[in-house]
Amino acid sequence: MSKKKKKKSLWRVWAKALGQKASDSDRESDVVAIIRTFIFLTYLITNIAIVANAVRHWNDNDPFNQEFITHPKYPDIRM
Repeated sequence: MSKKKKKKSLWRVWAKALGQKASDSDRESDVVAIIRTFIFLTYLITNIAIVANAVRHWNDNDPFNQEFITHPKYPDIRM
């Protein structure tokens, strides 16, 4: 199988994995698949950032070493 044919075959499998064919026209369906791929990548990047942030701050709160900001007029109220 040539590289071009293999690449086209992988694209077709990926496009089908994204959902049903959007149109009878291959060109229009390819555009929809590209848009769906972009949406998928934005979801993936967002989720990776959320998980990375959660892991990074997993055990940050040390209950014995917390610094609180107090209001100048009300020193008993912690902010």
